Amino acid sequence: MDYAVRVEELRKVFGDVQALNGLSFSVDKGEIFGLIGPNGAGKTTALRIVSTLLLPTSGKVEVFGLDVVEQPEEVRKVLTYLPEEAGAYPNLSGREYLEFMAKFKARDKHELKEFVEEAAVISGLGERLKDKVKTYSKGMKRRLLVARALMTKPRLAVLDEPTSGLDVLHSYHVREIIKRYVKKHEVTVLLSSHNMLEVEYLCDRVALLNKGRIIAEGAPEELKEKFESANLEEVFAKVVKIA
Repeated sequence: MDYAVRVEELRKVFGDVQALNGLSFSVDKGEIFGLIGPNGAGKTTALRIVSTLLLPTSGKVEVFGLDVVEQPEEVRKVLTYLPEEAGAYPNLSGREYLEFMAKFKARDKHELKEFVEEAAVISGLGERLKDKVKTYSKGMKRRLLVARALMTKPRLAVLDEPTSGLDVLHSYHVREIIKRYVKKHEVTVLLSSHNMLEVEYLCDRVALLNKGRIIAEGAPEELKEKFESANLEEVFAKVVKIA
């Protein structure tokens, strides 16, 4: 089977700390796959390696058959990456920021305009795109950034804690953006979150990480049934005790 992402025996060591310890998983084309677990579990490290921002200590990672170590430039052409702590230039308007970022991917002025208009629809910010980013709430900034990540219709969108720090309503809006966009454009999404209830709603399949390794993997409903749990938080608690 052709996978969007294939990770095999991935290890990453920072000095005396082993952030990833033999991580293996695959992501099917067109699905939303979540890496979930507590802070420090290795989620961000894994996403950065997939996105070619970190080199692995050992192991193999492929994105649509492209090796992230041997073919990083080709990998970057097919994905976008949204870090948890991403920011936008505060003195630009929302639209100016989107235009600036679109120039990195657009082949011509027509495509640039298409990207920006697509981002405007995704963000749902309307007339506020004319205002400077420094006037936005945290939720508005995150919607802008998610729109930036999706506007080019990447084959793979890598999203690190996409609703980090948002209240219930803004989190809901961002989740709906991601779900609708994936369904409409058949984009594959690999995301991380420590919010297991959120991921339960959003993801087709999940991998539960703890101390750099996967301790359970599957569709949320399958995991809840297997471990006789009401939600993924309960699943995680039970699996950690077993592991």
